[in-house]
Amino acid sequence: MHTDKWRLQVDDEFGAAHQLRNYGGKCEQLHGHNFKVRVEVGGNRLDLETGLLLDFKVLKSMLKKELSSLDHKFLNDLPEFKDMNPSSENIAALVYRKLKDEVQSHGVTLNWVMVAEKKGSRAFYGEE
Repeated sequence: MHTDKWRLQVDDEFGAAHQLRNYGGKCEQLHGHNFKVRVEVGGNRLDLETGLLLDFKVLKSMLKKELSSLDHKFLNDLPEFKDMNPSSENIAALVYRKLKDEVQSHGVTLNWVMVAEKKGSRAFYGEE
């Protein structure tokens, strides 16, 4: 459980196609989604001058930069998914790993990344 005094969340999305290898169902066929992505950061200290944990604009920019490498791609062709399925779970873990150090350089902790393929179906990834 996170003990942050403050937590911020931002959302973005990207469109991409994928196939789930060894799935045994229709998702094994080529198909696409408009993936929704949410990230949450937390921390215990606000900037004394601004009263902000982290500017939403900065966090959104970091997320947008990472999602641009996935947008309008066939995810199975990306090196990151050569040996693993581009599932929502694995996409969430990938985005988390890409954002973690950059977020920490701003003095906050990346709590989790959520990826949704459609409304009502979400995968979360975080590390303690």
